[in-house]
Amino acid sequence: MVGSGFIANFHLESLQSVRNVEVRGVYGPTKARREAFAAKANDLKLGPCVAYPDLNALLSSREVDAVWILVPNHARLETMRAIRDFAVANPGVLRAVACEKPLARTLREAEEMLALVKESALLHGYLENQLFATAVARGKSILWQRAASVSGAPYIARATEEHSGPHEPWFWQGERQGGGVLLDMMCHSVEVARFLLTAPGASRETLRPKSATGIIATVKWNREDYARSLTESMGAEVDFLKRPTEDFARGTVIMTREDGTDVIIECATSWAYVGAGLRIQLEVLGAEYSMEYNSLGSGLKLFLSRNLQGDTGEDLVEKQNSEQGLMPVLEDEHGTYGYTNENRSMVEAFRMGDMPSETFKDGLEVVRILMALYKSAEEGRTVEFDKEDLTEFVPAVARGATS
Repeated sequence: MVGSGFIANFHLESLQSVRNVEVRGVYGPTKARREAFAAKANDLKLGPCVAYPDLNALLSSREVDAVWILVPNHARLETMRAIRDFAVANPGVLRAVACEKPLARTLREAEEMLALVKESALLHGYLENQLFATAVARGKSILWQRAASVSGAPYIARATEEHSGPHEPWFWQGERQGGGVLLDMMCHSVEVARFLLTAPGASRETLRPKSATGIIATVKWNREDYARSLTESMGAEVDFLKRPTEDFARGTVIMTREDGTDVIIECATSWAYVGAGLRIQLEVLGAEYSMEYNSLGSGLKLFLSRNLQGDTGEDLVEKQNSEQGLMPVLEDEHGTYGYTNENRSMVEAFRMGDMPSETFKDGLEVVRILMALYKSAEEGRTVEFDKEDLTEFVPAVARGATS
């Protein structure tokens, strides 16, 4: 594991339900965090895990044959360059690399990530958990088998993800993260919608992006009271009164099938949602059928009266906003959100010497679509993919401008 923060711990916990894998090493820039991570891996009997003082020491240890890139967005390209250099100089030591979403902050960076992994001759996987969520996998299977096979392929997919804001300061800093909520969360929504609209077993290249229309706004966290509370909790480098990023984004993407027909992806993401916690909503529509899912519609719920007061935390649901009232409980977050099946799929593909179902190439296509949505939002027009070169485009907020 390269990275020892929130998402790295989420992956670690999910690996308890994955066979044929050991977490032998971790590197993160913060000594206390990486040592705590290694201790946790060993406590979970996933090791023996060692906390290494630098990335090269981890790669050179001869204890690992696959690497999960779980560092913040601004450090991913540098990490992949180091992995490429090591793999080229030491062929056969590493087998594979997987990278957390989004693959990169710009299309230029994403293209370099793909080029680097090709130069390294490693198997590669793009870690997009929502595709592997239990409800998504089961829903798609039934929808295509029982409905699309009779009345035709679906033509609209809607994907929404909302919560009250990220855990770490770098997420809120446009120049480090590469954007705001659109880059952070619409990467999920775009790819899960692409996945649901693609026939089982078919390449997602069977859907070609045609146009993108986006809207971004800062609706909550630039209000003076919330901006100041954000600075108090995240530090002086996060100042939404002077340097806001978007906390709301909406996008419509038109894609064309091989037969020339169009399908529609509608996405919305927000850091301005206050509810029980993280909410994912999905819909798929076809001529004679529909599918819908809400991650907070859990079968298990807990009621706590106003006379009960406890510590704040996220023990019921990720991004939990309350410790009282009627609360949904996700009894298996790692499975519900897809991390368990995602890691199981990656591990087994790498073990067998196969390329996973989700690769850096998919990550690059997601970034291409996100950049088109940013460009559309900034310029107030629909972006047509066959008329635009997005390679050098950088969102305004990532250039240091305010949203």
